[in-house]
Amino acid sequence: MNGYKWYGHFEGDGSTFVITEPETPRHWYNYMYNDEYVTFTSQVGFGEGFAQDDMGRRIPLLSNRNIFICEGENSWSAFGLPIGYGYTDFSCAHSNGSSAISLLYNDVKSAVRIFVPNEGKYEIWSVTLTNNSDKARELKVISYAKTELDDPYKPQGYNLAWGGFNKAKNAVFGRYYMPFYSKRNRPVWGYMASSEEATGFDARRNAFIGPYGDEQHPVALRKGSGCTGSDCNSEKLCYVLENTLTLGAGESRTVHYIVGAALSEDEILRPTDESVASEFAEMEKKYALRLHDVEIETPIEHLNYLYNGWLRYATDMGSRWARVRHNGYRDMTSDTECLAAINPTLAWERMKRVLSYQYENGYAPRTIIGGNIADRNFADNTVWMTFAVHTIIRELGKPELLLEEVKFNNGSCGSVYEHIRRSVDYLYNFQGLYGLVRIWGGDWNDCVNYAGLGGKGVSVWLSIAWVRAAKMLAEIADWLGKSADAKLARERAAIMERRINEYGWDEKGGYYIYARTDDDIKMGASDCEEGRIFLIPQLWSVFAGMGERAAGAMDKAEEILETDLGIRLAYPAYSHQYSYIGSMAEKMPGVQDNGGIYLHPSAWKLAVDSILRRPDRVEEGIKKMLPSDMDYAVKCGEPYAMFNSYFAPETGYRAGTPGQSWRTASSSWMLKSITEYVFGLHAELSGLRIDPCLPLSWKSSKITKVFRSCRYEITFLGNGEGSDVLAMEINGKPVSYENNIVPATMGETLKITVHLGRK
Repeated sequence: MNGYKWYGHFEGDGSTFVITEPETPRHWYNYMYNDEYVTFTSQVGFGEGFAQDDMGRRIPLLSNRNIFICEGENSWSAFGLPIGYGYTDFSCAHSNGSSAISLLYNDVKSAVRIFVPNEGKYEIWSVTLTNNSDKARELKVISYAKTELDDPYKPQGYNLAWGGFNKAKNAVFGRYYMPFYSKRNRPVWGYMASSEEATGFDARRNAFIGPYGDEQHPVALRKGSGCTGSDCNSEKLCYVLENTLTLGAGESRTVHYIVGAALSEDEILRPTDESVASEFAEMEKKYALRLHDVEIETPIEHLNYLYNGWLRYATDMGSRWARVRHNGYRDMTSDTECLAAINPTLAWERMKRVLSYQYENGYAPRTIIGGNIADRNFADNTVWMTFAVHTIIRELGKPELLLEEVKFNNGSCGSVYEHIRRSVDYLYNFQGLYGLVRIWGGDWNDCVNYAGLGGKGVSVWLSIAWVRAAKMLAEIADWLGKSADAKLARERAAIMERRINEYGWDEKGGYYIYARTDDDIKMGASDCEEGRIFLIPQLWSVFAGMGERAAGAMDKAEEILETDLGIRLAYPAYSHQYSYIGSMAEKMPGVQDNGGIYLHPSAWKLAVDSILRRPDRVEEGIKKMLPSDMDYAVKCGEPYAMFNSYFAPETGYRAGTPGQSWRTASSSWMLKSITEYVFGLHAELSGLRIDPCLPLSWKSSKITKVFRSCRYEITFLGNGEGSDVLAMEINGKPVSYENNIVPATMGETLKITVHLGRK
C-alpha cells in the first residue's frame, strides 16, 4: 500500500484528495486563487491569504484562521484543533478551487467550506452546523481571522491600524495605510462579514486571544461569554464575528463569511445564500473548463491523479502568483512557459505582464516585492524570457504576436520581440572571465551568491543556457524575416559554445564545470575536494544542443549523482563554508541546493532523457519524482503536490522527506516534461509534432490535448522494444506526415493511434 493511503485517498479524476486522518505528519495544504487573491489552508484550517494588484503589491489580509463552536462554557474548533481532542468522523477534501473540512463533536456535525471566487479580493467560508442530538441546542459560531494588515513588524503603540464593527455592512474591519494600486500609501480595509446578523465581534487581538493566550484557546471563550465587542486603536488587529444559532433536533443551519480586502468601506461585501451558491458554481465551472484541455492515462495510477488533478492547477497558480509572498522573475517566467502546454492564450497574457518588469537595457530583476523591484544581482533572470516566448508562440502558431507592444519598467515601450532581443544581447555583453556570462550574485542556484560579486566570476551553466536562448532567438528572428538578427544570434551562439568547450569543460572528469569564481577557482570540477560535479550544466548542454559531449556528460552525471531517492543537484556536498561560494555551503550536507535531491532539475532530466531517447531512465525518473510512489517520500508531504526537494541519504532522519511544497517550479516543469517530451507533443508553427519517449513497460497509454481549437486524442501502443513512431492512424485511416507533424485542423477531434517500437 502506498503510504499516502494511511491518511486519505484520491477521488474521481484525482482533482480531489480526501484526508481522513487529521494528524498528518505535517500540514497538508491546498491553494485557492484568482488573479486578485490567493489563500491556502491545511487540513486543520491553518493558512494565509493575500490580495495582489497588477504590479505585485500585496495586502497581507490573513495570517491564520479558526472557527469555534461554543455551547455555554464548552467550546471546540470546526477545524479539529487541538489534534486528539475527541473529534470523530473527520475529513478534509482538498479540491481544485476549494477545501471542505468536516467533523463530529458533542453531537454537533460541523462542515466548513473555503473557496476563492473567480473575481474579487476575498475568500468565502461557509459553515454548516447540524444538531445530531434529540434536543434543541443554542450554539455560537465564532469565526476568527488573524491578519498582518497592520504590519507584523510594528510594535504595540506604534501601529497605525484601527478597526471596529460596521453595523450597516454587518462586518468587523481593520483599516491601515499602504501602497496598493498606487505608489503612495492609501487606506485599505481588511474585513470579515457574515450572512447572518452578528451577535458579537472583536477587532483587537489582545481582547479576543489575550496578551498571553494562543489561537487554539482564546481568552474570550474561556468563560463562555463569547466575543468582547472590542474596537482596535494602534494595536494588533484581528477579525472576529459571532453568530448565534438555535437548532432543533436534526436541524442544520449555514452561515457564510467573506474575509476580504477593500479599497473603501463601500467595497465591503456581505454574503448571501444566493451570492455564495452562484460564485461557487462559477468557480467549479471555471476549473472544469480550464483544467481539462490536457489529460493523460498511463499504467501509473498516481501519475494520472497528479497530472490530471494537480500539476495543471499548481502551474496555473504559479504563473500568476509565483511564490505567493513575492513575485520572483525567474519563477513567473518559467511557470508561464509551462502554462503554455495547457493554456497558451492565458500564458501569453501573463508573459506580457512579466515582460513589463524588465529593464529597458534588457536586464530583468530578481524579485518584485510590494510593487517594488528588489534586485539582488542575479544574472540568470534575463535568460528565461526567450524560452517562454518561443514556447508560447509555437503553441499559438502566431508569430505576429511578437510585434505587440509591451512597456519596460520605466514606462517606455518595445515589441515583445524587442524585449527578448535586448535580453539576449544584454547577457552576451555581460561577460566575465574568458568571455563567459558573469554569475554576479547568483544564477538559477540562488545560493551561489558569493562567486561573482567582484564582477569577474562566470557561470558555465548560464553561458550554456544563453546559447540555447540565442539559438531560439535566431529561430524567432527567422519567423519575422529578420535575417540579420538571426545571423548575428547564430554567430554569437557559436562563439559562446566554443568558449564553453574551452574554458568550461573538465577533460579529466568528462563533464562541464559549474562556474569559475572571481579568483578563477573552479566550482564543479573533478579536482575539487567538495562539489566536484553539478547536475544542471550537464542537463542544459543537452537542451542547448551541444552534441556528443552533452550526452557523455549526462552519463557521467548519472554515474556520480544518481541515488535510490533521485538524482542529486551536486556531489559531494559542501561540509563547511567557503568564502567564494555563498549560502549553498551554509546548508547541511544533502539539504536542497547543497547536494539534495532537487526536483525542479529532476523534471528537466525527464525532458533530457527523452531527448536522448532513454525510455528506461524516463520511467525511473518519473517513479522517483512521484510524491507517494516510495515510502520515504510520504513521511511528511502531500501526495497531491510536488516539492522543491527531497533530503539526501546523509541527512539522517530527514532522508527522503520533502522540503517545501507548492511554491516550486517542480509542478510546472513536470507538467511540461511529461506533455512535451515524454509523450512528445511538440508544438510547431505548422502543427503538432508527435515524438514520444514513453517507458517501454507502457504497452498502452493515452493523452488528450486541445491544440489551436483542435482536440487530439492520442493512443500510444508499444511493443516493449522501443519508443520510435512506427506507424500512425487518424480516425482509423493510416497516415504519414513529414517528421510526424500533424496539422491542426480547426474545430475537429482527431482520434490518433500511434504504434511504437524500434526502427
